[in-house]
Amino acid sequence: MNENAVYRERKQDLHRDELGIRVLENARTELYLNMRFLDGALASLRPVPDASVHPAGTDGLRFFFSAEEVMNGFLLDRRLVNRLYMHVLTHCLFGHLFARPEKADSGQEEQALWNLSCDIAAEYLLDELTLPCIHQKKTALRQTFFAELDRTIPVVTAQLVFRFLTEKDLSGQEVSALREEFCRDDHSRWHSLSGKKRQEQQKHWEDLRGRMQTEMETFSKEAAAGSKALHDRLAIENRKRYDYREFLRKFSVLREEMQVDPDSFDQIFYHYGMELYGNMPLIEPLETKEIYQIEDFVIVLDTSMSCRQELIRRFLEETFTILSSRASFSRKVRIRLIQCDDKVQQDTRITSLQDVKSYMKDFKIVGLGGTDFRPAFSYVNALRAKGEFRHLKGLLYFTDGYGVFPVKKPLYDTAFIFVKGDYSDVDVPPWAMKVILDDGQLMRGHDIFDA
Repeated sequence: MNENAVYRERKQDLHRDELGIRVLENARTELYLNMRFLDGALASLRPVPDASVHPAGTDGLRFFFSAEEVMNGFLLDRRLVNRLYMHVLTHCLFGHLFARPEKADSGQEEQALWNLSCDIAAEYLLDELTLPCIHQKKTALRQTFFAELDRTIPVVTAQLVFRFLTEKDLSGQEVSALREEFCRDDHSRWHSLSGKKRQEQQKHWEDLRGRMQTEMETFSKEAAAGSKALHDRLAIENRKRYDYREFLRKFSVLREEMQVDPDSFDQIFYHYGMELYGNMPLIEPLETKEIYQIEDFVIVLDTSMSCRQELIRRFLEETFTILSSRASFSRKVRIRLIQCDDKVQQDTRITSLQDVKSYMKDFKIVGLGGTDFRPAFSYVNALRAKGEFRHLKGLLYFTDGYGVFPVKKPLYDTAFIFVKGDYSDVDVPPWAMKVILDDGQLMRGHDIFDA
């Protein structure tokens, strides 16, 4: 190939790239006119032509695209490009490219299934948006699969879809059919950013989610009329994340314990005195230390049919790992561990770390009936009236949200604990706290249960 031919080919490539960028700019404009609250998100991805990407992808900072494929899609139906752009934005907004599969030992097969789960979650959301600019007629496969998801999981998130696909144990042919139906972009650049740059982009998209929700609820209510599904997903995603360890301190009491407190005095004066007088410090540490301890406490487990034993076990492991630390677990601890569906099924007394280990060793859920929160509160109130507790500080109720709440406020603090994506988004009573934990906060394999 001579120099003129190379020049002409290069010029054609540049022209094709310029046309591709113009097509994407047109898609951004149309999306903005239909969803003005997307302005920040649409401006966050810089278009970068890349023939190796099919048809488009992102690293959270740039929008990589194959100019030829984008142009072909535009000529076929401009809504295809609009939807492709929105599909990529959805991955960014909901942090798909910054997350990992739920399994800690995930390999190549699990990673591929995670990519598929992210695409399914993105397409599910786009199908929920009643906007002509991205409308796509649902195929029979899509309608059937989404109906099954609706029956099986409470909220269609990437993590829950991944769990659903894993438990369903699909054949290779079924997985291929789902990929052909839902996979719309290239995920090969998801992990190209690393370190501080990756953290900055993750924080950027988290901030954008918060601003989008606020704008949809205030300034752009009219513009968000066809985007209720997006608003609802943003509301779930933007819920405040809790440091569970710090949260449990709300249910502890401040006590003095006989132990040296090295943090309560200035060690400079201590060493100066020792050097100056030989064996006489100018100041000594206190012989008592103020620490937060759990004493009287109740944990109620919702063991209705809709709750999963593995998730309940992980919640208990995380909770008891935190409570068993020296700063929390009192020598006089009195914890009641209650299993309840529509009636109290089991009540276990926990007075020591050994009780915890014994309980977890033989743990199994009892119940699997309906859900009613009231029997547990009535039972605890009766225990309190009989003097079973000296100072009941609080009650944790681990549940998925389906049930009848008590009307009257109890005489102790109450928190309903949910796991993100695994609960019904209900309003708890105004007298109770609502805490939503990330699934990743319930870690596996705690050392205190290995002995």
